[in-house]
Amino acid sequence: MKNALAPVAALLIGVAILLTGQGLQGTLLPVRASMEAFSTFSIGVIGAAYFLGFTLGCLKGGDLVQRVGHIRVFAAMTALGSATPLLHGLVLSPWVWSLLRLISGFCFAVLYVVIESWLNERSTNENRGVVFSTYVMITLTVLAAGQMMTLLYDPLEMALFAIASVLVSVAAIPVVLSVTPSPEQPHSVELNLQRLFRISPSGTIACLATGFANGSFWSLAPVFTAAYSDNQSLAAWFMSSAVLGGAIAQWPLGYLSDKIGRDKVLIAAATAGAAASVFFITSAEDLNFTGMLLLAAAWGAAAFPLYALSVAHTNDYAEPSEYVMVSSGLLLMYGVGAVIGPFVASALMTMTSATGLYAFTGIVHSLLTVYAIYRIFCRTSAPADQHIAFGDALATAHTASQIYEEEIQHLTECED
Repeated sequence: MKNALAPVAALLIGVAILLTGQGLQGTLLPVRASMEAFSTFSIGVIGAAYFLGFTLGCLKGGDLVQRVGHIRVFAAMTALGSATPLLHGLVLSPWVWSLLRLISGFCFAVLYVVIESWLNERSTNENRGVVFSTYVMITLTVLAAGQMMTLLYDPLEMALFAIASVLVSVAAIPVVLSVTPSPEQPHSVELNLQRLFRISPSGTIACLATGFANGSFWSLAPVFTAAYSDNQSLAAWFMSSAVLGGAIAQWPLGYLSDKIGRDKVLIAAATAGAAASVFFITSAEDLNFTGMLLLAAAWGAAAFPLYALSVAHTNDYAEPSEYVMVSSGLLLMYGVGAVIGPFVASALMTMTSATGLYAFTGIVHSLLTVYAIYRIFCRTSAPADQHIAFGDALATAHTASQIYEEEIQHLTECED
């Protein structure tokens, strides 16, 4: 493992610092927005704006990297990304925040392109699973750590915005000072959306559904917790519990999918996510602090691994030459869902109550379960020997390298 990680150690250190700042922003902004009495719909718009910017970054990031190279793009995006938290703290307007979140989403999408393309180029078929599994675990862990940093200071003060800005800025230091050669500038890869859906309807739809549910969670979970407690720390603990639940479940579910089939595990995870949502709807008012965190962890354990499972499922049926196209297409599908989801969920919360968030995620996970079961009956053949190792599939799942030079995906066919 040491030999596998040594060439990318500086990059992984930068990633850890960068995503700690990202995790802090992700929780701080909805919490502060609630304290400033922004409407639920406005908070949903702010969340959706981030994913809209993220989608744009998916489409344009590859062009930027191809034009000036990985290191210059990383430095530029961290500089711009570090400015947005400070502006959030200075200008308290839902519309300004939406614009800033769009810019932030664009920056982080391009940064993911740089990071994941860099990791992919420095990996081999023999160690890619180790490299990317380490990357995923770092990502989830530091996001949770960043969320917990909201407890350090009062969200009404400027301190947390400044800390988020500093973290994003400092993340560039190990990357730009690294003596490891940067990757070659990438080549364009043509994206075929119709082909993507033909490769795996279940995987494509699952990515879209995951975007709906997870995008809504990231944008609106702090609003949900605010309805049940005046304690602002609950939002940080709640979101961190969900993320850690997803981190813990990632590999066990991946291992099971290797052994018993992606479809079965995907259906089980989606069903568990729907069940956890139902518990939130029926029991939220009766749960104490610990019960809320445990249920959040259970929901996260079911919801967060769905993206990696769907990517692994799709790559089981893809040709090696299609991995780049598949990865970009699926990531964009996730981004599209994450743009739309917060709008729908926030509208539902406005019309009903805070539990409207989990009514929405429950519906999404239930429909995904039904569709995945339908695909099993629809499929005429399922060659089990085509399965690739979950670790390798996860590597492809997180390759924004490829992801951002193509981006887009689609649906239209009945053939896994």
